[in-house]
Parts: sequence; structure tokens; C-alpha cells
Amino acid sequence: MNQIRKLLNTTLNILAGGSFLIMILLTCWQVFTRYLLGNPSSWSEELVSYLFAWMALLGASLVVGERGHMNIPLLVENANPSARKILSLFAEVIAALFAGIILVYGGVQITDLAMAQMTSALGVPVGLFYIVLPLSGILNIIYCIINIIEILKGTMDLEAKQE
Repeated sequence: MNQIRKLLNTTLNILAGGSFLIMILLTCWQVFTRYLLGNPSSWSEELVSYLFAWMALLGASLVVGERGHMNIPLLVENANPSARKILSLFAEVIAALFAGIILVYGGVQITDLAMAQMTSALGVPVGLFYIVLPLSGILNIIYCIINIIEILKGTMDLEAKQE
């Protein structure tokens, strides 16, 4: 499980980081074309907004892998170890259900609908950019399954994190 987690983390860090780097370069290009050339680049602005969504959703998948999603620490902190394990499993199941229903199922539906719609500046189907919804949902589910296995095996630290 550790190798799968490391591979996913590395891949997502590269994809999310790459999206961020491309966003920076495109934003610099926008500033250059707008203020120095006097002819703003519309395609780069549109691409930056789509890359931002990709970066955010892929980054959110990383958070799921780190078990950094929303929880109620007061409940977990005061629970005994067996209750903490049950609450952790419950949180992972809820996160996986959300990812499956909203991101995968809903994402496939909206991606399919958006394939007939073209972006205004890039001229490609909007659905190509929406593919990140079901993709991130699948990644979230994979992370949740890994987390559940590690919780059940007792290899995941369930102690409340003090910040």
C-alpha cells in the first residue's frame, strides 16, 4: 500500500505542481501581451482558469490521501482507541461515498454533457477540462481504500494531531 500511495503522491504532486507552474507562465504571458504588446491573449486567460480547477482538484486528492479532509477533532480527541478507529473508518467511507456519487457519477454526467460545448477562446470541448472531476473522484476513492486498509491493519496513526 505504501508504494501505491507514494506513486500517487508523486504523480499528483507533479501534475498539480506542473499546472501551477504553467499557470504562472501563462499569467506572465497575459501581462506581457496586455501591457507591452497592447493585444491581450484571451486563450491564455481561459486556460489558466481551467488549469486552476485541475490544480485544486488534484491537490484535494492529495489532502484525502493525507487524511486532511474535514473532521470533528473534538469527537476524535476524546474517543478511546477502538472508537477512534471506528470514527476514522466512518470518515473514510463517507469521503469515498462523496467522491463516488458527486465526483465520479456527477463528474461523468457533466463531462458527457459538456463534450458538445466548445470553449470560446481555445475552441476545444469543455468536457476535456471537466474530466478532472471523475478523475479526482477515482483518486479520492483509491486513497480512501488505502486509508481504510491501513486503519484496519493498524499501520496508520490515529492519534489526534496537535497543531
